[in-house]
Amino acid sequence: MKGIKMIWKCGDKNIEYGKKTLIMAIINVTPDSFSDGGDSFNPENAIENAVKAQNAGADIIDFGAQSTRPGYTPISDDEEWERLEPVLKGIRGKITVPVSIDTFFPSVALRAAKLGANIINDVSGYVSKEMAKVVIQTGCGWIIMHSKQGDIKEVREFFRRSEKEALDLGVEKLQLCFDMGIGFGKTRDEDRSLIANVKKYKPSGYPLLLGTSRKRVIGESSFQPEPKKRTFGNIAADTAAIFGGVNIIRLHDVENEKQGIYMADSLKIALK
Repeated sequence: MKGIKMIWKCGDKNIEYGKKTLIMAIINVTPDSFSDGGDSFNPENAIENAVKAQNAGADIIDFGAQSTRPGYTPISDDEEWERLEPVLKGIRGKITVPVSIDTFFPSVALRAAKLGANIINDVSGYVSKEMAKVVIQTGCGWIIMHSKQGDIKEVREFFRRSEKEALDLGVEKLQLCFDMGIGFGKTRDEDRSLIANVKKYKPSGYPLLLGTSRKRVIGESSFQPEPKKRTFGNIAADTAAIFGGVNIIRLHDVENEKQGIYMADSLKIALK
Protein backbone atom coordinates (compact mmCIF):
# COMPACT_ATOMS: atom_id res chain seq x y z
CA MET A 1 0.00 0.00 0.00
CA LYS A 2 2.44 2.60 -1.25
CA GLY A 3 1.75 6.17 -0.22
CA ILE A 4 -0.66 5.16 2.54
CA LYS A 5 0.53 5.42 6.12
CA MET A 6 -0.64 2.33 7.99
CA ILE A 7 -1.07 2.74 11.74
CA TRP A 8 -1.66 0.25 14.54
CA LYS A 9 -3.05 2.07 17.59
CA CYS A 10 -1.49 0.75 20.78
CA GLY A 11 -2.37 2.80 23.83
CA ASP A 12 -0.31 5.98 23.85
CA LYS A 13 1.76 4.83 20.88
CA ASN A 14 0.88 4.68 17.19
CA ILE A 15 2.95 2.01 15.49
CA GLU A 16 3.53 2.49 11.78
CA TYR A 17 3.76 -0.74 9.82
CA GLY A 18 4.23 -1.58 6.16
CA LYS A 19 7.37 0.47 5.51
CA LYS A 20 9.62 -2.11 7.11
CA THR A 21 9.17 -5.41 8.93
CA LEU A 22 8.85 -4.77 12.65
CA ILE A 23 10.81 -6.89 15.12
CA MET A 24 9.06 -8.06 18.28
CA ALA A 25 11.55 -9.42 20.82
CA ILE A 26 10.44 -12.26 23.10
CA ILE A 27 11.23 -12.08 26.81
CA ASN A 28 9.96 -15.21 28.58
CA VAL A 29 9.55 -14.56 32.31
CA THR A 30 9.13 -18.31 32.85
CA PRO A 31 11.25 -21.09 34.36
CA ASP A 32 10.25 -23.70 31.79
CA SER A 33 10.36 -22.17 28.31
CA PHE A 34 11.32 -24.70 25.63
CA SER A 35 13.26 -22.04 23.75
CA ASP A 36 15.46 -20.34 26.32
CA GLY A 37 15.39 -22.53 29.41
CA GLY A 38 14.42 -19.76 31.82
CA ASP A 39 17.05 -17.20 30.79
CA SER A 40 14.72 -14.34 31.80
CA PHE A 41 12.82 -15.89 34.72
CA ASN A 42 14.63 -13.69 37.22
CA PRO A 43 13.17 -10.15 37.01
CA GLU A 44 16.62 -8.55 36.85
CA ASN A 45 17.59 -10.83 33.96
CA ALA A 46 14.31 -10.12 32.18
CA ILE A 47 14.87 -6.38 32.43
CA GLU A 48 18.49 -6.69 31.29
CA ASN A 49 17.53 -8.89 28.32
CA ALA A 50 14.75 -6.49 27.34
CA VAL A 51 17.18 -3.56 27.29
CA LYS A 52 19.64 -5.62 25.22
CA ALA A 53 16.89 -6.49 22.73
CA GLN A 54 15.87 -2.85 22.43
CA ASN A 55 19.47 -1.78 21.89
CA ALA A 56 19.89 -4.52 19.27
CA GLY A 57 17.04 -3.11 17.21
CA ALA A 58 13.76 -4.50 18.54
CA ASP A 59 10.73 -2.36 17.68
CA ILE A 60 8.50 -4.00 20.30
CA ILE A 61 9.27 -5.99 23.47
CA ASP A 62 6.89 -8.87 24.26
CA PHE A 63 6.84 -10.15 27.84
CA GLY A 64 5.21 -13.47 28.67
CA ALA A 65 4.97 -15.20 32.04
CA GLN A 66 3.00 -18.30 31.06
CA SER A 67 4.69 -21.05 29.08
CA THR A 68 2.75 -22.24 26.04
CA ARG A 69 5.09 -25.07 25.12
CA PRO A 70 3.53 -28.51 24.39
CA GLY A 71 2.52 -30.17 27.66
CA TYR A 72 2.94 -27.03 29.75
CA THR A 73 1.42 -26.69 33.22
CA PRO A 74 -0.91 -23.66 33.36
CA ILE A 75 -0.54 -21.09 36.13
CA SER A 76 -3.19 -18.78 37.56
CA ASP A 77 -3.66 -15.15 36.65
CA ASP A 78 -2.34 -14.13 40.07
CA GLU A 79 0.86 -16.15 39.64
CA GLU A 80 1.32 -14.81 36.13
CA TRP A 81 1.00 -11.27 37.46
CA GLU A 82 3.46 -11.95 40.28
CA ARG A 83 6.04 -12.74 37.60
CA LEU A 84 5.23 -9.77 35.38
CA GLU A 85 4.70 -6.94 37.86
CA PRO A 86 8.32 -6.47 39.01
CA VAL A 87 9.51 -6.60 35.41
CA LEU A 88 7.05 -3.98 34.19
CA LYS A 89 7.92 -1.72 37.10
CA GLY A 90 11.62 -2.30 36.50
CA ILE A 91 11.61 -1.31 32.82
CA ARG A 92 10.23 2.16 33.49
CA GLY A 93 12.64 4.70 32.09
CA LYS A 94 14.64 1.95 30.37
CA ILE A 95 12.33 0.67 27.64
CA THR A 96 11.02 3.31 25.23
CA VAL A 97 9.66 1.05 22.47
CA PRO A 98 6.10 -0.31 22.77
CA VAL A 99 5.61 -3.06 25.35
CA SER A 100 3.49 -6.14 24.64
CA ILE A 101 2.07 -8.59 27.18
CA ASP A 102 1.59 -12.21 26.13
CA THR A 103 -1.47 -13.28 28.14
CA PHE A 104 -4.97 -14.68 27.80
CA PHE A 105 -6.09 -13.33 31.18
CA PRO A 106 -8.09 -10.07 30.93
CA SER A 107 -7.18 -9.28 34.55
CA VAL A 108 -3.45 -9.51 33.77
CA ALA A 109 -3.87 -7.47 30.59
CA LEU A 110 -5.64 -4.69 32.49
CA ARG A 111 -3.05 -4.53 35.26
CA ALA A 112 -0.24 -4.55 32.71
CA ALA A 113 -1.82 -1.70 30.76
CA LYS A 114 -2.01 0.34 33.96
CA LEU A 115 1.77 -0.09 34.25
CA GLY A 116 2.33 1.11 30.71
CA ALA A 117 1.87 -1.92 28.43
CA ASN A 118 0.72 -0.97 24.94
CA ILE A 119 -0.23 -4.31 23.39
CA ILE A 120 -2.18 -7.38 24.48
CA ASN A 121 -0.80 -10.45 22.72
CA ASP A 122 -3.75 -12.78 23.25
CA VAL A 123 -3.07 -16.47 22.50
CA SER A 124 -6.49 -17.68 23.67
CA GLY A 125 -7.65 -18.25 20.12
CA TYR A 126 -10.99 -16.49 20.41
CA VAL A 127 -12.51 -13.03 20.83
CA SER A 128 -13.77 -12.79 24.40
CA LYS A 129 -16.07 -10.04 25.64
CA GLU A 130 -13.91 -9.67 28.76
CA MET A 131 -10.71 -9.06 26.80
CA ALA A 132 -12.53 -6.76 24.39
CA LYS A 133 -13.61 -4.64 27.37
CA VAL A 134 -9.98 -4.32 28.47
CA VAL A 135 -8.90 -3.37 24.94
CA ILE A 136 -11.61 -0.70 24.72
CA GLN A 137 -10.91 0.64 28.22
CA THR A 138 -7.13 0.86 27.81
CA GLY A 139 -6.83 1.60 24.10
CA CYS A 140 -4.21 -1.14 23.80
CA GLY A 141 -3.44 -2.91 20.56
CA TRP A 142 -4.92 -6.43 20.44
CA ILE A 143 -3.22 -9.36 18.73
CA ILE A 144 -5.76 -12.08 17.98
CA MET A 145 -4.23 -15.49 17.27
CA HIS A 146 -5.57 -18.61 15.58
CA SER A 147 -4.66 -21.35 18.05
CA LYS A 148 -5.96 -24.65 16.74
CA GLN A 149 -5.49 -27.00 13.82
CA GLY A 150 -6.34 -25.41 10.52
CA ASP A 151 -5.35 -24.89 6.91
CA ILE A 152 -5.22 -21.69 4.88
CA LYS A 153 -8.99 -21.56 4.41
CA GLU A 154 -9.71 -22.08 8.11
CA VAL A 155 -7.24 -19.38 9.19
CA ARG A 156 -8.61 -16.93 6.62
CA GLU A 157 -12.18 -17.53 7.84
CA PHE A 158 -11.08 -17.27 11.48
CA PHE A 159 -9.55 -13.85 10.81
CA ARG A 160 -12.79 -12.68 9.14
CA ARG A 161 -14.96 -13.95 12.00
CA SER A 162 -12.68 -12.49 14.64
CA GLU A 163 -12.55 -9.11 12.91
CA LYS A 164 -16.36 -8.92 12.84
CA GLU A 165 -16.72 -10.10 16.44
CA ALA A 166 -14.17 -7.59 17.75
CA LEU A 167 -15.64 -4.67 15.81
CA ASP A 168 -19.18 -5.61 16.86
CA LEU A 169 -18.03 -5.49 20.50
CA GLY A 170 -16.80 -1.94 19.99
CA VAL A 171 -13.08 -2.43 19.46
CA GLU A 172 -11.60 0.11 17.04
CA LYS A 173 -10.33 -1.33 13.76
CA LEU A 174 -6.95 0.37 14.15
CA GLN A 175 -6.33 -1.54 17.40
CA LEU A 176 -6.37 -5.00 15.79
CA CYS A 177 -3.53 -7.24 14.63
CA PHE A 178 -3.67 -10.91 13.64
CA ASP A 179 -1.40 -13.94 14.11
CA MET A 180 -1.81 -17.26 12.25
CA GLY A 181 -0.56 -19.18 15.29
CA ILE A 182 2.33 -21.25 13.98
CA GLY A 183 2.86 -24.26 16.25
CA PHE A 184 -0.47 -23.92 18.03
CA GLY A 185 -2.50 -27.07 17.35
CA LYS A 186 -1.31 -27.38 13.77
CA THR A 187 0.53 -30.11 11.90
CA ARG A 188 3.99 -29.33 10.58
CA ASP A 189 2.60 -29.38 7.03
CA GLU A 190 -0.02 -26.82 8.02
CA ASP A 191 2.65 -24.67 9.66
CA ARG A 192 4.81 -24.74 6.52
CA SER A 193 1.84 -24.00 4.28
CA LEU A 194 0.86 -20.97 6.36
CA ILE A 195 4.42 -19.61 6.33
CA ALA A 196 4.73 -20.05 2.56
CA ASN A 197 1.28 -18.77 1.54
CA VAL A 198 0.70 -15.61 3.55
CA LYS A 199 -0.86 -13.76 0.60
CA LYS A 200 -3.71 -16.27 0.48
CA TYR A 201 -5.07 -15.44 3.93
CA LYS A 202 -3.61 -12.12 5.11
CA PRO A 203 -6.45 -9.88 6.35
CA SER A 204 -6.72 -6.65 4.37
CA GLY A 205 -6.09 -3.47 6.31
CA TYR A 206 -4.50 -5.07 9.36
CA PRO A 207 -0.96 -5.87 10.50
CA LEU A 208 -0.08 -9.57 10.47
CA LEU A 209 2.38 -11.14 12.91
CA LEU A 210 4.49 -14.26 12.43
CA GLY A 211 5.90 -16.22 15.36
CA THR A 212 8.01 -19.20 14.31
CA SER A 213 11.05 -18.53 16.46
CA ARG A 214 12.77 -21.75 17.59
CA LYS A 215 9.56 -23.73 17.13
CA ARG A 216 9.23 -27.38 16.21
CA VAL A 217 8.43 -26.68 12.55
CA ILE A 218 11.81 -24.93 12.23
CA GLY A 219 13.66 -27.72 14.01
CA GLU A 220 12.07 -30.53 12.01
CA SER A 221 12.35 -28.74 8.67
CA SER A 222 16.01 -27.80 9.17
CA PHE A 223 17.01 -30.98 11.04
CA GLN A 224 18.12 -28.98 14.07
CA PRO A 225 17.02 -30.48 17.42
CA GLU A 226 18.41 -27.66 19.59
CA PRO A 227 16.05 -24.63 19.77
CA LYS A 228 18.81 -22.06 20.28
CA LYS A 229 20.57 -23.22 17.09
CA ARG A 230 17.59 -22.63 14.78
CA THR A 231 18.40 -19.04 13.82
CA PHE A 232 19.18 -19.80 10.16
CA GLY A 233 15.98 -21.80 9.82
CA ASN A 234 14.08 -18.93 11.41
CA ILE A 235 15.56 -16.48 8.91
CA ALA A 236 14.44 -18.63 5.98
CA ALA A 237 10.90 -18.75 7.35
CA ASP A 238 10.96 -15.00 8.05
CA THR A 239 12.02 -14.27 4.48
CA ALA A 240 9.25 -16.35 2.91
CA ALA A 241 6.65 -14.73 5.14
CA ILE A 242 7.95 -11.21 4.58
CA PHE A 243 7.65 -11.66 0.82
CA GLY A 244 4.09 -12.83 1.45
CA GLY A 245 3.22 -9.68 3.37
CA VAL A 246 3.87 -10.34 7.06
CA ASN A 247 4.44 -7.08 8.95
CA ILE A 248 5.80 -8.18 12.34
CA ILE A 249 8.24 -10.97 13.22
CA ARG A 250 8.20 -12.23 16.82
CA LEU A 251 11.60 -13.68 17.69
CA HIS A 252 14.20 -14.44 20.36
CA ASP A 253 17.55 -13.61 18.74
CA VAL A 254 17.28 -9.97 17.65
CA GLU A 255 21.00 -9.43 17.15
CA ASN A 256 21.41 -12.19 14.57
CA GLU A 257 17.96 -12.61 13.05
CA LYS A 258 17.58 -8.91 12.25
CA GLN A 259 20.20 -9.27 9.50
CA GLY A 260 17.94 -11.65 7.62
CA ILE A 261 14.91 -9.42 8.14
CA TYR A 262 16.72 -6.32 6.91
CA MET A 263 17.96 -8.22 3.84
CA ALA A 264 14.51 -9.61 3.09
CA ASP A 265 13.04 -6.10 3.32
CA SER A 266 15.64 -4.72 0.91
CA LEU A 267 15.02 -7.52 -1.59
CA LYS A 268 11.26 -7.07 -1.36
CA ILE A 269 11.67 -3.37 -2.19
CA ALA A 270 13.88 -4.30 -5.17
CA LEU A 271 11.38 -6.85 -6.48
CA LYS A 272 9.96 -5.89 -9.89
